[in-house]
Parts: sequence; C-alpha cells; structure tokens
Amino acid sequence: MSLSHVFWIGGASGAGKSTVARVLSARHGLHLYDTDAVMGEHAARSTEAQITAFKAMTMDQRWVERSPQTMLETFHWYRGEAFDQIIADLRGLPAEPGIIAEGFRLLPHLVRPHLPDQAQAVWLLPTPGFRRAAFDSRGSTWRIAGRTSDPERALANLLERDRLFTERLRDEVTRENLPAITVTPGMTEEELTEQVSHCLKIHRVR
Repeated sequence: MSLSHVFWIGGASGAGKSTVARVLSARHGLHLYDTDAVMGEHAARSTEAQITAFKAMTMDQRWVERSPQTMLETFHWYRGEAFDQIIADLRGLPAEPGIIAEGFRLLPHLVRPHLPDQAQAVWLLPTPGFRRAAFDSRGSTWRIAGRTSDPERALANLLERDRLFTERLRDEVTRENLPAITVTPGMTEEELTEQVSHCLKIHRVR
C-alpha cells in the first residue's frame, strides 16, 4: 500500500512537532499519528538488539554512566529500530482524509523511500536554546533526569545527546535533499505552523 496520503513531520525533541501536527490535523481534518504515543507498544513487541539492551538498563546506566556520544550511537529509536512497526501502523489506518505522522523516530533516510514528493515531509531542527526553553516551559526538563542519582549530569548528557542528534538530522536532510526548518528562540507557534504548512503544501492539496 502506497503512503502517498501521509504527511511527515520529523525532527529533534523540543522542536514543536507535536503542537504543529495537532494544529494542522485539526485545521485540515487529517488523522494524527503520534509516534511517541506508540513507543511503549512498539518496544514491548520488538526483539531488536538495542531496544532489548536499553530495556535491561537502569536509569543511571542509561543517562548518567554513558557519554552523550555513546547515547547517540546506541539509542534504539535513533537507529531506526521498530520503524517497520510505524509503517505497518500507517498502512493499517484509513487513507482518507489523509494522515499527519509526527515524531523524532521519523528518520530522513527511512522516510525518504515512502515519499512520492519531497514536499510531503519536513524536519524541525531546534537550536539548543529553543529546546531548553521548550522543556522548561512544559515542566518536563527533569522528567527523565530526575529519576537518576545525578539529575544535573543526566540532564547535561541528555541535552548534549539531543544536540548531537539534531546535527545528525541536519546532515541527513541535506544529504537526502529534504526540507528542514531551524526552530529558533522567539519563533511563535503560529509562525512555525505556517512555515510547516507552507513546506508541506497542505493548504494546496486539502
């Protein structure tokens, strides 16, 4: 089954993907597929190596005792594990009136083969300042780090890992010749939504 009816919004954590996707799905009557919401379900069904290893770790082993670079290289979702479950979910949803899929698990090189038109996908790349401000405003800054024995170190590791992931995404969208938006401090929700809508050309096809 073709996925030509899917619009993809990928990018790093804290970039505003979920907010923009919710607004656009409501505005244009599209089904919203949130990849974060199915992470637990996908992980539970998966037997892939890095997911299995991650589930066996303590919180300190995950976020305190390893370097941000190691976290980047071994984090299962960044490696594309269980992406096949995302595709299966999307193929199981009604094609009409269309779908917006969003989440950091939508890696450019994995999405690219499913795109009939590069204008149906965009990646949001937050600056470190925007990401930290977004986490602070949500009250989620310490949600993971606070469950370790060294929250400050864990938070620093997480923020650096996310910065490295954002740079990797930037390189990848450039290599794949796919659209991306750099999300900077001061950019409003409406401004970002309009930029994403323009990239995806939703206003023209719906």
